[in-house]
Amino acid sequence: MRLQVKSRFLIQLLLFFILGASMTQVMARDLAEIQAEGVLRHLGVPYANFVSQYSEGNKLTHSGLDIELMQNFARYLGVEYEFVPATWTSVFGMLTGRNGQFINNKVVYGEPESIIGDVIANGFTIFDWRKEIVDFSDDYFPSAVWLVARTESNLNPITPSGSTLRDVRMVKGMLKERDILAMKQSCLDPDLYNLYATQANVILPTKQLQLNEMVPFLLNVEAEATLLDVADSLIAIDKWPSAIKIIGPISDEQRMAVGFRKQSPELRKAFNQYLRQIRADGSYNKLVKKYYPTVFHYYQDYFDKSAAGVHK
Repeated sequence: MRLQVKSRFLIQLLLFFILGASMTQVMARDLAEIQAEGVLRHLGVPYANFVSQYSEGNKLTHSGLDIELMQNFARYLGVEYEFVPATWTSVFGMLTGRNGQFINNKVVYGEPESIIGDVIANGFTIFDWRKEIVDFSDDYFPSAVWLVARTESNLNPITPSGSTLRDVRMVKGMLKERDILAMKQSCLDPDLYNLYATQANVILPTKQLQLNEMVPFLLNVEAEATLLDVADSLIAIDKWPSAIKIIGPISDEQRMAVGFRKQSPELRKAFNQYLRQIRADGSYNKLVKKYYPTVFHYYQDYFDKSAAGVHK
């Protein structure tokens, strides 16, 4: 009798995993399934002016460059648009059915979970470790990670040498025993830039912050500087011009793109076609100017070449 109960339990457990895997596959939709259902689900983490959220009465409203980009892409596909909020620690699982995190310089995977979105778009930086989990679209926004310090810090902005590599070395050479804020599982992850090798005192926030909270956090704790990417740096300089200063680069140039499941090649192909179209007709640059007007002062060449079809 006990053996029969145990056998039934094992069979039920096996069926549970088989059905769970089947449901995950059902939700792993490509272009045809999305168009058949009539809705594109956009996974977004609140970040800078790519995905902004604010309260309107009792509900959250979202806006930003990637919100409009995905809304317009949905219209291009002839489907409805749905925003699905995510966090940096959950977004991969929500897209692929299995979360992945960058730990000790490698991707560590979690348990299978439900797929509830079709694309990741929130100023999503391309990294090799992320390529193991998702496929990226053609890049559409330039980036880099800079060191941003309090105004009263005796860290001084470097004089650009003409070589990003030399500039990065200069900045890293200033960090020994300095208190530097960083954030795991984001583009500000200290492991991505060998920050510990500089002998900096790397401070990781004890609570999960959004990237746009790094400067306010810096100004309220006993840290001297923080890592910050280009998009947030441009916003922060406008918002706190007398409180912070940019010291120089911590990384080489980076690129941002939209993340897709590896099982959604046709959706990725359709987005790349759409991106080429809006670059060529000028509507993409107009959208960028709406949310990042000053980025053209730093990366005019990137956007000019993109519009001319030089960049993928």
